[in-house]
Amino acid sequence: MRILVDGLDMSGKTTLVAALIKTLEARGVPAVRHRGMLAEHHPVEPLLKRLPLVRQAESSAITAAFLVGGYALDGLLARLDPPLPAGAAIIQDGYADRTIAFGLAGGPYLAAVLSLWARRVFATFDVAVYLHASPQVRRERMEMRADVDAADRRSVEDERFAARFNASLLHLVARRHRTLLVFDTAEHTPEEIADQVLAATGLPALQATGPAYGRTA
Repeated sequence: MRILVDGLDMSGKTTLVAALIKTLEARGVPAVRHRGMLAEHHPVEPLLKRLPLVRQAESSAITAAFLVGGYALDGLLARLDPPLPAGAAIIQDGYADRTIAFGLAGGPYLAAVLSLWARRVFATFDVAVYLHASPQVRRERMEMRADVDAADRRSVEDERFAARFNASLLHLVARRHRTLLVFDTAEHTPEEIADQVLAATGLPALQATGPAYGRTA
């Protein structure tokens, strides 16, 4: 099982990933948090890690490097060399979706635009979860964190950029997924979201849940 969690910085991705892992393990399903490329041995990933990712939204070259040399190749390699440990649910914290949306919001850059046309080359997930929150909520979260970089700050303080990112993610990038859930993390707790995400995978709930949250596409 592969579940993608994506969205802007301070939208609650890391918190939800932790909640998903905890909920899965409570149901007897081993799960791990995963970041970066899915393939266990991606030949280009070490080189990509040397690039200043904080400047990705400002650079067409960095966007192209990650989308072509990284995620497009990963889509092929992950079929032959899937992530370890085998048999565990993979909870992916950010993927090509985020890079494409950054490239569209910051440019739009050619590589990001072409990725919409060639979206089938990227690895797919059983469920994709897009998170968002209001600018004020994300600003408050940022003020409570010590590890804030320039990319985080721009995505919070530049509301026009954030709006373009969210619109690109939801209305353009989302087309590559069969099952998509969208949540406002200021409206629902991580546990509520985790229950709804896992329900979308077909796993039985531990206990009765309330009404459905978010939306599917």
